[in-house]
Amino acid sequence: MFATLYEGKEGQLGENGEPVWWLNLKCDPDEALLLRDKYAAIVPGYHMNKRLWNTIVLDGSIPEEEIKRMIDDSYQIVVDNLPSAQRAELDRLTQS
Repeated sequence: MFATLYEGKEGQLGENGEPVWWLNLKCDPDEALLLRDKYAAIVPGYHMNKRLWNTIVLDGSIPEEEIKRMIDDSYQIVVDNLPSAQRAELDRLTQS
């Protein structure tokens, strides 16, 4: 698993008055700390290993390109840690 997406806490609304979504992403531990310092909307992973996961509050305060980069990084961390047979199968499936 490289990500989870869920509706934030009840009553938490974004700028447009709609519910805010939260995105959990796996992260390098050092980068996780840097991102938390850089963005108020990034906090230690909610219900996750707080050393390896960040929760991104999708409230519009983080540039979309930065969120995409974090998603790509999270995916790559998980893929890099798969057993070689699973990585080979994933490569086979994604080459089609």
